[in-house]
Amino acid sequence: MSSGINVNPKSSPNRTEIRLDSLLQLLDGNDSLAILCHNDPDPDCISSALALSTVAEHVGVEDVTLYYGGEITHQQNRAMVNALDIELYRLTENCLRSSSLLAFVDHAKPGVNNSVPEGTMPDIVIDHHSVTGIDAKYVDHRAEVGATASILTEYLAFLDIELDKRLATALLFGIRRETLAFTRSATGAEYTSARFLHPHADINLLRRLSDSLFTHETLDSIGETIQNRAVRGSYLVTHTGRTDERDTLPQAADYLLNLEGITTTLVFGIIDGTVHLSARTRDPRVHIGEVMTAAFGGVGSAGGHRDMAGGVVPLGVFGELDDCDTELIDLLTDTLTERFFANTTSS
Repeated sequence: MSSGINVNPKSSPNRTEIRLDSLLQLLDGNDSLAILCHNDPDPDCISSALALSTVAEHVGVEDVTLYYGGEITHQQNRAMVNALDIELYRLTENCLRSSSLLAFVDHAKPGVNNSVPEGTMPDIVIDHHSVTGIDAKYVDHRAEVGATASILTEYLAFLDIELDKRLATALLFGIRRETLAFTRSATGAEYTSARFLHPHADINLLRRLSDSLFTHETLDSIGETIQNRAVRGSYLVTHTGRTDERDTLPQAADYLLNLEGITTTLVFGIIDGTVHLSARTRDPRVHIGEVMTAAFGGVGSAGGHRDMAGGVVPLGVFGELDDCDTELIDLLTDTLTERFFANTTSS
């Protein structure tokens, strides 16, 4: 259970006002706020951080800084940051000490998809992912909505903060990317937010961001996943081998769902001594987040939504391994595939 302020959106007719009053009270009187994006931040996370910084500045917080861990490698994420001139700084240990308040957006727990030491309690958490045990002074956790950017858009609308093209475009792009153009996990909140944002957004820029091209490296990695696929019924498992293209994994998992007869995909790759996993499904009988937790939660960290999920597994759990990539990949493929298929079959 959270020890912070966590208002159930279905429990009160004045839920937005109550929620925002609590947030504004927390921000009031503080002169600095560190907003932390999760590792390898995506458009939903980046736009949500930008919106929260706007809210904080609206109520007088003078120093607001946006941080991230990992890398910004996905071509659309890089294009968004560059085209909208969003200032993001790499998180260091000193960053956490230099601000009065710490906020997490689009993630919720220290040490899980972020570089914050476990045991660190953020002051603010705003997130839409399925997760339990959130601990913060202020919590707005809505697993029933499709994007964190929808939550922040609601804040801006309720506070009557004037939207400029930059912020409106960022939020609309974040919602569109998180829901794959409203085809995945989109709810009424996303459509309501889009209607509010659309008149203020730069639609030409939005189109250019949406059409950002694959890099040669990304295309090569997706080609690897096509060649390496293993299919059992309507389930597909594949891998990229060793890669630096982390963002290839979710892109390939989405892309391979288009293969005839396939309803569920798992893609994995080895990145810096860790196995990264990304899974997708369009099978209404499968909750892919629960499948990933059951299959890999005991050996690593895994979970997610009904139709999209991910995880990481340390290579060390597979025992002593030499540097022979062929043997290593064969072992990983056999082990991960059997774990995944065993849990999809029983789901």
